[in-house]
Amino acid sequence: MHGANRSGRPFTGDHAGILLYATLYKFGMASAPVSVSVRDGLKLNGARITNAVKCLPPANKPLPVEIVECNDYLRAELEQSPDVRAVLALGTIAHAAVLRALGFRPAQFRFAHGAQHELGAGRTLLDSYHCSRYNTQTRRLTADMFEAVVQRGRELAFAPKHGDEQRS
Repeated sequence: MHGANRSGRPFTGDHAGILLYATLYKFGMASAPVSVSVRDGLKLNGARITNAVKCLPPANKPLPVEIVECNDYLRAELEQSPDVRAVLALGTIAHAAVLRALGFRPAQFRFAHGAQHELGAGRTLLDSYHCSRYNTQTRRLTADMFEAVVQRGRELAFAPKHGDEQRS
């Protein structure tokens, strides 16, 4: 209601976007540290943000049926991005949605903040607690914790592909 549905860009105009965009900016993956509107000029560099659920769920908590219904959209986005090497899931819902979209059973890969899951074809799933107001205010997720995961994702995304290393 206050974020993507209002602004047209995920995590824009809501509390979760504060930490997300500041961190992306810190690591050179966003052109500005704050996102207020889809027309604010902010550009992502080497990053893409999407949601596992495309609608505004009641109480901001999607129902299982909503997660399942939206998974085809996420699957299509991932299929259209075969060169993406690092996927950062913000929370258990995103973690499970990415796995389902790629044909894995979520039980095969346990969610844990900072966990790294190799998915084959050079793609890695990284887990982070969601950067929600609840998680940041309770310090379940700190800026340092989030930055460490985003930095790792950046390293994976931009590392030379196997066989592309320069030879000396």
